[in-house]
Amino acid sequence: MQNVLIVGGGSGGSAILNLLLESEYLTVVGVVDKDLKAPAPQTARENGIPVFTDFTEATGDRVDIVFNVTGNGRMQQELVNYFPAESVVIPGSIATVLFKLLTEKEHFITRLSEEAHKTNTIFNSIEEGMIGIDKKRKVTFINKSAARMTGVSVEEALGKPIYEVIPESSLPRIMESGRTEINKKLQLGTGISIVSSRFPMIDEQGEVFGAVSVFKDITEVVTLAEEITNMKEIQTMLEAIIQSSDDAISVVDENGNGLLINPAYTRITGLETEAVIGQPATADITEGESMHMKALQQRKPIRGVNMKVGPAKRDVIVNVAPIIVGGKLKGSVGVIHDMTEIRTLMKELDRARSIIRTLETKYTFNDIIGQSAELQLSLQQAKLAAETQAIVLLRGESGTGKELFAHAIHSASGRKFNKFIRVNCAALTEELLETELFGFEEGAFDHSRSSRKGMFEEADNGSIFLDEIGELSLAAQAKLLRVLEEHEVLRIGGTKPIPINVRVIAATNINMEQALLKGTFREDLYYRLNRMPIHLPPLKKRKQDIPLIADRLLLKLNQEYGRNIQALSDRAVQLLKIYDWPGNVRELENVLSRAMIFMPAQESIMTDRHIPLNMIKGDEKQQGAALQLQTAVPLQEQMDTVERRILEHTMEECEGNKTQAARQLDISLRSLYYKLEKHGLA
Repeated sequence: MQNVLIVGGGSGGSAILNLLLESEYLTVVGVVDKDLKAPAPQTARENGIPVFTDFTEATGDRVDIVFNVTGNGRMQQELVNYFPAESVVIPGSIATVLFKLLTEKEHFITRLSEEAHKTNTIFNSIEEGMIGIDKKRKVTFINKSAARMTGVSVEEALGKPIYEVIPESSLPRIMESGRTEINKKLQLGTGISIVSSRFPMIDEQGEVFGAVSVFKDITEVVTLAEEITNMKEIQTMLEAIIQSSDDAISVVDENGNGLLINPAYTRITGLETEAVIGQPATADITEGESMHMKALQQRKPIRGVNMKVGPAKRDVIVNVAPIIVGGKLKGSVGVIHDMTEIRTLMKELDRARSIIRTLETKYTFNDIIGQSAELQLSLQQAKLAAETQAIVLLRGESGTGKELFAHAIHSASGRKFNKFIRVNCAALTEELLETELFGFEEGAFDHSRSSRKGMFEEADNGSIFLDEIGELSLAAQAKLLRVLEEHEVLRIGGTKPIPINVRVIAATNINMEQALLKGTFREDLYYRLNRMPIHLPPLKKRKQDIPLIADRLLLKLNQEYGRNIQALSDRAVQLLKIYDWPGNVRELENVLSRAMIFMPAQESIMTDRHIPLNMIKGDEKQQGAALQLQTAVPLQEQMDTVERRILEHTMEECEGNKTQAARQLDISLRSLYYKLEKHGLA
């Protein structure tokens, strides 16, 4: 048995004492500490071990090993000088290492019942390598960390001479000299550099029976240092984020005392750093309880609490969450949103929504499909109109795309970032239309308790699209004329004109000239509107565009109905070209929509079989051609019949103009002559 003296009664000395109390070959003969109330002296008295205030008093028994856990370098030298050479004075660094090892592996120790298993677990779990030899210089124990660093397995190393495991080892020399070496650097054969502490192992008779080395891979230390550097960088980044946040952020410790605030916190609450840091979390609360304290008590996040903070009693919304690390409560973090700023943002959001409802135009010139000369002429005129501020009058049949052109003109104009207001003059009564267009003042009607802007005021600096303008009453026409001439509106019930800057795009499908003769439309307004008329060709005048339009409509309808119709067959296209389409593109979309709805889910090509013939109501000649497609006639004969019908119809429509007919059929003039001759129509 060897006698051990522990110098230092703090936590380190207490840990060493507890360890040695369970040792079978080491006996603690005394504990030294000036503070007799320290942990180690109290434990020593409980176990009948002498306690001293000075190590020179511990002379009753021979001391073989002295653990210096005071952390005092001068004390280390005094102990070395005082005790004989055969006594081993273990410095505080080794004691600290042992203490750390015990602390880091404590959760393993508590889980195991047998002391041998406990020791083995610690031994093989620590990061430091440990290896020991006996008097014959053979390895008696080696842990897994040492085996990993030396490149040999535990089984291979046990019982072998130390020089076969670590050729560079100094353990034999330590065993022979009986001296301790601390923090010596050594290069292993595996290329790993280590820092090793070595000391002899002495039995109870004072005989050296071996030596032990504790060493650590410097590479791991370097890696750890790099990780610490990275952690510092992350901490710096987090601090920068917190400091730059527009939301107020405060952090308190587990007791609810302030640890950190950012500049936004001072701006919102009006409280400076010294009034918060180190102070209770209630320091910034004007009314109610502290959410920091509540989060600490409940250990749960608290969100969306309305409070008043700071001397100015500022209305805020508070979100607080506890900070839990490793299952332990470390504090809480709170984020304060200024309600003043939120209310401002809400107003801006409402304004943006209001603008979006009226501002956004859905289409541009890229959405207008067609290569026919008639449509290209209309497009050129519309693009020219977009570059001017002139009033535009879109004329054409219903379904020819007047609203589409209006959107495109606005989107290509200098007003594209301002409002685009759409008004259907035919959808509102006369009284309601005037109210919508020009607005009204408070008291203008029995039920009106406030004034309201009209559409012209809403469209200020933007564009207003007046669809079906031919349906306006004469009274409304007179007011509209005033707006166009004076660039100002007069609300209903009002007396003060309101100046406006609005681009007017009008549209109609009626014959304006006949309306003038009938007296249903003012002549002066007509001339004002008709300065830049754009005639939109009906679909029957540009049937060569039907394949392109149909393809675009299929894309739209696929999204609407969740289908994947890829194209129309040639016969389906020819069938569509036979019909004159009085409803124009709108009617074409309706027909394709009906066909797609009733198509089998597995089919992806729309053929003439899918086209609902009952919806294509042409003249008898066209209907006959369509119906003939369903008879049991050879394919070539059906195709020739359809082709002949198409040629006859197109030549009649173009009044015998072969150039125009070829352009409409999208074929060369030479091909047209050939086909006319083939069918006896030349």
